[in-house]
Amino acid sequence: MDDESKKRRGGARKGAGRPRTDSRLFTFRASDAMAEFIEGQENKTDFIKSCIQRVMLEDLPRLEWGSVFPASRLKKASLPFFDIGIVAGFPVPLDNDERAQDIDLLRMLCPHPESSYLIRVEGHSMRDAGIRSGDIVIVDKSNRNPTEKQVAVCEFNGEYTLKHFVMRDGVGFLVPANPDFPKIRVTAEDEFSIWGTVTYIIHKPSE
Repeated sequence: MDDESKKRRGGARKGAGRPRTDSRLFTFRASDAMAEFIEGQENKTDFIKSCIQRVMLEDLPRLEWGSVFPASRLKKASLPFFDIGIVAGFPVPLDNDERAQDIDLLRMLCPHPESSYLIRVEGHSMRDAGIRSGDIVIVDKSNRNPTEKQVAVCEFNGEYTLKHFVMRDGVGFLVPANPDFPKIRVTAEDEFSIWGTVTYIIHKPSE
C-alpha cells in the first residue's frame, strides 16, 4: 500500500467510538452476608449510590454561614425553554408551545452533578460579585483551580469562606467583592485549600 492510500485510510472517524460521559464503572467483591443484603434491595445500583452518598456527606464543609446539599440528590426537573434571544425591547410572543423544547434544568446548571453541591449563602462579603445573603450557589468540587474572576469556596485555618483567590508575586490572597471587608493574606503557616468553584448563582430578582 502506497503512502497516499495510508493517508486516506488512517485516522479515527468523526463520531466513532463510545461517547464520553461523566460517570465511571466500578466493580467490587462483597462478603456473603453483604452480598445477600445487597441482593435483597429492589434497586441495587440506587442503594449502593445512596450509601456512598451518605459517606460523602461527612466530607462536606461544616459551614457556619450556610447549608450544603449534594446536587446528585436533587430530583430531575424539566422546564420549557424558548431559544429566541429575548431582548429588553419590543414584546415577543411566548405563547407558542411548538417553539419550546424541554431542558433538564439540573443537567444545565450542574454538568457534573456527582461533584456539585448547592450552598445557601449567609453574609455580604461577595455582594459585588452578584452573590447576596440568602442566595444559593452551585459549587463544582472537581474544579479546584479557579481563575481570579471566579468565586471559590476556600478552607482557611479550619473555616470555610466564599472569596476570590488571587496570587500576587507568589503570595495568595482571599479577596472579597465588597469594600467593607478586608482581603486576607494566605501565608505558608496557614492551612489552606480550595474546596470548589462556584458555577451558578441562584437568587430571586430584586423587589
